[in-house]
Amino acid sequence: MAEPEFAATGVRIGKRLRSLTRAGQVRISDGRLELLTSYGSEIDSAPVQAVRASKPWFAHDDRALADVNGTRYTLTLGEHDPAPGEPGPPAARRFIEAVRRAAGRGH
Repeated sequence: MAEPEFAATGVRIGKRLRSLTRAGQVRISDGRLELLTSYGSEIDSAPVQAVRASKPWFAHDDRALADVNGTRYTLTLGEHDPAPGEPGPPAARRFIEAVRRAAGRGH
């Protein structure tokens, strides 16, 4: 299996006002985005070209939105990238850039 283009753990994943997991995983690998629970069970996945990732204008810097298969998920990642060797999710901005890059929509 190829190295994932983006991987984050400790991500809070929610749908509408409901939290699905507080320590989930987000992975982009082989052209697919996967949202996983802390135990590795799949919440949702889709080809990255079908995913829309954006930054909500009304939220903190650690939040990102991901539209996957017609469902909008709120992802709470880190506000800043963790220091090298330190645990913690990467910044939401890096997730959005990774989705656009993997889909061929950005640089």
